Amino acid sequence: MTLFGLSFFVLALCYFSTVYSRPAGAHLRNMDSFIRAVEQVEDSNPGRSPLALVRALRRTAGHDDEMTIHFLGVSYNLSDAEVLETAILNASSFSFFDKAIHHIVTDYGEERGVVLAPDGTTVALAPLLLGIESGLKAKIEGTPAVGIFPLTLGRTLGLSFLSLKDFPPSFRLGPKGCWDNTDRPKLFKLYRPATLATDAVINGGMDGAILGMDLSNLPASEEPQALSEVLKGYYGFILREGQGLDAVTRHVSPRRREISRSILEPLDLHSQVMETLTLVWKLEKTEWFALDTAVGKAVKDGLQAFVHKYWDCPQIIPRCQWGAKAHQGTPIPLSLPLQFLYVHHTYQPSSPCLSFPNCSRDMRAMQRFHQEDRGWADIGYSFVVGSDGYVYEGRGWKHLGTHTRGHNSIGYGVSIIGNYTATLPSRHTMDLLRHRLVQCAVDGGWLAANFTIHGHRQAVNYTSCPGDALFSEIRGWEHFGE
Repeated sequence: MTLFGLSFFVLALCYFSTVYSRPAGAHLRNMDSFIRAVEQVEDSNPGRSPLALVRALRRTAGHDDEMTIHFLGVSYNLSDAEVLETAILNASSFSFFDKAIHHIVTDYGEERGVVLAPDGTTVALAPLLLGIESGLKAKIEGTPAVGIFPLTLGRTLGLSFLSLKDFPPSFRLGPKGCWDNTDRPKLFKLYRPATLATDAVINGGMDGAILGMDLSNLPASEEPQALSEVLKGYYGFILREGQGLDAVTRHVSPRRREISRSILEPLDLHSQVMETLTLVWKLEKTEWFALDTAVGKAVKDGLQAFVHKYWDCPQIIPRCQWGAKAHQGTPIPLSLPLQFLYVHHTYQPSSPCLSFPNCSRDMRAMQRFHQEDRGWADIGYSFVVGSDGYVYEGRGWKHLGTHTRGHNSIGYGVSIIGNYTATLPSRHTMDLLRHRLVQCAVDGGWLAANFTIHGHRQAVNYTSCPGDALFSEIRGWEHFGE
């Protein structure tokens, strides 16, 4: 890293984190716990506005940096916020708020200020709440919500791209990580050294942008819901069998990638990030950073990596998150890119899975069957698609699967959970495979651009997989080969 890059990285850290190694507390770090803590404060302060509450939470977390103040004003001289901060300080949930909102990464790779959402993804609360506050402020004051993108994503992306501009663009984002226990999450550990834009920070930023825009666009006659209700509506939905996400018209967390894309892609993201950086430098009196001629290219390359990783690709739930057992033996690497993609249905489990707990349970059951009954080294599939809006990692992109006899080395095996002999998966589930996972694979160099899709039955003569209904459907897909 150049001296310039090192200086920029140190400055950027001032915005988002203090790195230290004091052990975290014992509070459960999930969205449900956070919402319950918010409800406790709301119940003890009836009639207070949600805007006052998010301002009080900002003050509690110490998030009054120069740029936040520029867009949202200071939190410490607002009377409502002072009353609510007292309620937070007196509440038994204070310790939770104190640890839950302030985002840091410790020197041993623990990411704090993040919570496990009910859908199995991890969300940083700081950018989420800044987006909500920006939207509420715009709604109440009747002004444009100009701070939403800079505070939720623009600043984070810009600083991450520049602080690591001497590294390949893909290394300027992420990483992801895993929880110690998804039933009782207390510790979230990253896979590798953190950038400023970890996956959890990006998730929180996308969610904050979505909810902030939703709130800012409420009709003049409609009052905003309580903060807890806003969060429950977005994260606490229940999908119905036979409908899945196809029937959901409101904004919910499993659709964050497609929704945030629809909101933000029409903007000139490069210009938006550059304008955000210019504002950062002005407020911090560090305009000399703009003299670096490589800034524009760093932002351009970084945004291309962002679009590929977070918009083109679907969210893939990693093995550690669904509770996978270790691969037995040494995984065999694939020779990439592969030429084929083989579509399966699981048959058993026979019903679509509609939630992270259920899909995870199905993944563990299939792995147990494949390892213990079939004697395979691991779950056979490369990836599995749930009807909860997510793809689940099996053998993954790099390792040989056991899914299509005689063809495992030349193609990926992707299965959709359920029996599709007579019925089809939801349209959203099929699109995850047909469009999102496929595009991700081609753009990532895992699958050849001229790849061929086959149903499992076409490669072996002893199965009706992926079911008559699904096979009839995929015959109309681009890249299908007879």
